[in-house]
Amino acid sequence: MKLLTRFALLPVAGLVLAACQGGSPSPAASESSAASASASEAPTGYLARIIEAGEIKVSTDPAYPPQSFLNEDTNELEGFDIDVAKEIADRLGVEAKFETPSFDAVVAGGWSNRWDMSVGSVTITPERQQVLDFTQAYYFTPAQMTVRPDSGITSLDGLAGKSICVAESTTYQFWLEGTLTLPAEAGEIAEPPADVTVVTLPTDINCAEAWRDGRNDFDGWLSSSTTVAGAIATGMPVQEVGDPVFYEPLGAAFDIAIADNDSLVDAVDRIIGEMHDDGTLSELSKHWFCKDGSYPCENPDENGLDLTVQQ
Repeated sequence: MKLLTRFALLPVAGLVLAACQGGSPSPAASESSAASASASEAPTGYLARIIEAGEIKVSTDPAYPPQSFLNEDTNELEGFDIDVAKEIADRLGVEAKFETPSFDAVVAGGWSNRWDMSVGSVTITPERQQVLDFTQAYYFTPAQMTVRPDSGITSLDGLAGKSICVAESTTYQFWLEGTLTLPAEAGEIAEPPADVTVVTLPTDINCAEAWRDGRNDFDGWLSSSTTVAGAIATGMPVQEVGDPVFYEPLGAAFDIAIADNDSLVDAVDRIIGEMHDDGTLSELSKHWFCKDGSYPCENPDENGLDLTVQQ
């Protein structure tokens, strides 16, 4: 039977590596192996193929800081999602290899084995569960509306009849279009402004970059509060408007079309539960998400945000 989101395990406890740890495995990870990932039974199905190959192909977004981004100095992917994926792979006893397809290709399903798992901040929704299997949520993010500081708009209602930029095929687009559904455990969803025009770009930060570069054909930008804070911290012309409009649970995702993927989904779900319980996810969250929008967080114990617990 395919795994559905296990909200019975929520609220969850925590996130990953502190700044001093970097990308090194946690003590819990060093004790893990393919055998522990599949409990006491020998790996079967998709999990067995992953272990035999010695690697797991993970899709993620290369331009979604601080969750995931390309460090131009090292030409390596970094960020919260990247560290989470590496930790999952380590506990499976394999190496993470990253792929960077478009987000709409990920959520469409039918991956044809181009990648094995997505750790790319995919929100768990009933519609996506028709084509994707999910683990329990590994973290939660608020969806925050923004405007340009010189816009004169001071409330969500002030965006009625305006244009709002979002990344393609995201929950932010669905919310603006009035089609967003989330599990009951996600809490209340605010009403979107009336009669808005939705402008889509390939990934979230493109909207803030467009404002920075002088584009003015949209009046608002909706994204994760963490991405918004990062844009503000780097000097982009962005200003928050109102409270978060919804909180979204984000899980590791798998192609439901793979008939024998249950073993892999179960193993990763179990690992994410362990990472909540042992504090790994909490530490990673506080390392990458800082209250002032900077990343990584220089003083995670005082200024880091733990987004692994539902707000």
